[in-house]
Amino acid sequence: MTEGFGGNATDRIHDLLREEAAIEPDQPHTGPVKKDTQIIAIYGKGGIGKSFTLANLSCMLAQLGKKVLLIGCDPKSDTTSLLFGGRACPTIIETSSAMKAAGAEITISDVCFKRDGVFAMELGGPEVGRGCGGRGIIHGFETLEKLGFHDWDFDYVLLDFLGDVVCGGFGLPIARDMCQKVVVVGSNDLQSLYVANNVCSAVQYFRKLGGNVGVAGMVINKDDGSGEAAAFAKAVGIPVLAAIPQDDDIRKKSANYQIIGHPDNRWGPLFQTLAINLGIAPPVLPEPLDQDGLINLFDSSDTGGDYVLVPALPEDMCPASALARPSLEVVYDTV
Repeated sequence: MTEGFGGNATDRIHDLLREEAAIEPDQPHTGPVKKDTQIIAIYGKGGIGKSFTLANLSCMLAQLGKKVLLIGCDPKSDTTSLLFGGRACPTIIETSSAMKAAGAEITISDVCFKRDGVFAMELGGPEVGRGCGGRGIIHGFETLEKLGFHDWDFDYVLLDFLGDVVCGGFGLPIARDMCQKVVVVGSNDLQSLYVANNVCSAVQYFRKLGGNVGVAGMVINKDDGSGEAAAFAKAVGIPVLAAIPQDDDIRKKSANYQIIGHPDNRWGPLFQTLAINLGIAPPVLPEPLDQDGLINLFDSSDTGGDYVLVPALPEDMCPASALARPSLEVVYDTV
């Protein structure tokens, strides 16, 4: 409270707060990552192809001699489905609850599975209408910590996060410095780039609060060559780590749960480039776009971006009779 200090003291406090808020944060660390384990959070719009990208990227990293842990943090629990040939992976949240009800302790063997040098697990989440997905994420990571997460020995830990859910649990890696880098997955469509821009905004916001996470870059999936995603990456100041083309062969193999991130596969070199770029890309501080800047990446004839806002009037909102209400004010004649 400042009542006892007078107006000048209150104004001075406000000035000090404004000065502090105006101080630009330090740039994120751009040298080699010093921690042995690179923890990288991958964000993107639901259905944009994060799980497809991560499963193949994880396999390629393992082929390059890296020890990789892939953690699905999407309530759909589908991050590992491609990796395990369509098989559903028991989730940490469900397994933990079942073990607790049975009076037993959860172990890593109950929830973590491996294939071709890749270790993978799913956090899981509640069914629709039965709980908070963000809270489920927080509970899942609390369980991981009890299982020894901070003592595990991996070259890469990849976290698959849904980017179009904005509650706190899904921003956990950024808000709590649980990762060093963020990667956004997008395509040449407005909605996926809107999500990518939101993630960049979150990184910038938490940097201003003293955080250390930066954006390593963008993966363009289903790239049809129209260029909007590349233009977005350039505009916000992040590199394109790889562009995965919109190709029928990729679509069919993905639908049939086939891994294409192998050196002897036709698409192997693409994922090898992504794996190398992921490792060396420094975390940078992006400059997110405003809504007009995002819309302007696209041809206005496609988006309606040249539309001019027309304000609504009171008479547009209700019948004219409702607007012409008689006054209840009593008017007295003057003598």
